[in-house]
Amino acid sequence: MGHKKLIRFNAINNFSNVLQKPEGMKGKWHEHFKNNNPITLELACGKGEYSVNLGREHKDRNFIGVDIKGNRIYNGAKIALTEGLTNVGFLRIHIGQIDQQFAPGEVDEIWIIFPDPFLRESRSKNRLTHARFLNLYQQIMKPGGRVNLKTDSKELYDFTLESIAENNCTIHENLVDIYGTGKAVGPLAIQTFYEKMHLAEGRTIYFISFSLPAEPISIPKRFEKDEPAEGGD
Repeated sequence: MGHKKLIRFNAINNFSNVLQKPEGMKGKWHEHFKNNNPITLELACGKGEYSVNLGREHKDRNFIGVDIKGNRIYNGAKIALTEGLTNVGFLRIHIGQIDQQFAPGEVDEIWIIFPDPFLRESRSKNRLTHARFLNLYQQIMKPGGRVNLKTDSKELYDFTLESIAENNCTIHENLVDIYGTGKAVGPLAIQTFYEKMHLAEGRTIYFISFSLPAEPISIPKRFEKDEPAEGGD
């Protein structure tokens, strides 16, 4: 591990807004934030840019950036601490373990920002809109809560549309080229470091917002116990 990464890993051990593989948090996140405001997750949050920016704009909501890579979490966590954003926190876990950290109905909304699309078909099970992940989200979200995907990957966008249809999800918004159509307003106007790079390269940005069905989402048995290999920008 590089010296810089080691420093960051050591630093987050002392950050009050970072919880690393905690025990006993399930059902207690409102106690953690000391309020009953809605909870939004940013999955594979990387540097946590969305969580921080959403937290700045919406003080009446709580935001949790989730990622396994502590050296990335460091960036957003430090900014949130410096700015006194008490409604922004970070959780260092594998996303495949998210049902162990949140109680049913504890999460109101999920954002997935430029995740690794896992383009090889053999790794499609690791896409964060795969049925096995939708099943996990269903276990922690309030009925009707929205899952929001923002991506530059046409392959992931198409895969998500198929996954949504196969699992009887409801689409609320489906945007192709959000900047070209002038739809980049509100949360969609937030640009991460990597998104700015993608735009500079002329890539098209896609957005889908959907809610999960009332009936349980089933997943093939071969995927039930696989450890997730999540990643993102």
